[in-house]
Amino acid sequence: MSLTIPYRPSTTPLVPVQLRSGEPIIWVKLEFLNPSGSTKDRIARFILEKAWREGHLDKETTVIEASSGSTSIAMALVSAQLGVRFIAVMPEGVSNERTLMIKAFGGQIRLTPTLGGIAAAIQETERLSKETKAFLPKQFGNEDNALAHRTGTAREILEQLQARNVDAVVSGVGTGGTLVGLSEGLADAGCAPLAVLAKPITFQGEIECCSFSGKIPGVVDSISTIFRAGRLPRLETIEVEDHDALAVSRELGRLGFPVGPSSGLNFCAAVEIARKLGPQSIVVTVFPDRMERYFTTELFAPYR
Repeated sequence: MSLTIPYRPSTTPLVPVQLRSGEPIIWVKLEFLNPSGSTKDRIARFILEKAWREGHLDKETTVIEASSGSTSIAMALVSAQLGVRFIAVMPEGVSNERTLMIKAFGGQIRLTPTLGGIAAAIQETERLSKETKAFLPKQFGNEDNALAHRTGTAREILEQLQARNVDAVVSGVGTGGTLVGLSEGLADAGCAPLAVLAKPITFQGEIECCSFSGKIPGVVDSISTIFRAGRLPRLETIEVEDHDALAVSRELGRLGFPVGPSSGLNFCAAVEIARKLGPQSIVVTVFPDRMERYFTTELFAPYR
């Protein structure tokens, strides 16, 4: 079975970013430059092309995925290129920008109750798959999610750093594919970096009221089977108050980086670990997605 794709994403830049004078320099992979605007393009293309080659996906198959946004947008784009139907299953309350982008790529949307979270969306994908010939990418448990970063993104980083060692890799976790894949890919090359989980939290006064913040979409206390603490022998968690993550995302925008809230989260955690590791350390993180899917969210509240 032939597979023809109109275009493929090129290598995204890896750039040194210093937010303020005197602060650590962080090496950042600009994943918002992928075709649909996020790092999820990598897993969407990797998973769907593999499914096509192995005969699990064809023109008569519907791709159905549970996602709060970026993965569904990426799946919609790749499905459009493959000429297959796509249904995104998302909890109610996702930003309207995301649903519009999915529809623009020809995708369909099914919304599930907000209180059910991503678990309810996953259950709905299973139900829908019984009604039609379907392929379920299952990003929260599909090892190809991490493998896309292990064999792709991590290798790009090493080539762009020109053989310099990576001391730490930082990422928020939804499925965990980025943090696990990058950590394992860099370890394959002998770096053995410290894996740093950037964890958004909300404080009310001095009381932490929830372990993961709803203000940072896509970074959740998920049901992922890809991310397990025991899988990463060197793992450290850095908590970042969501207010700080949003503020840094806005600062990055004013430096010319059109990013969403998870980029501010990642950068805050990366700066903290770089301070801990010292001025000569090489700390790598990603800016996962672009700002346009957050125009009606709290990220843009100061500008309205």
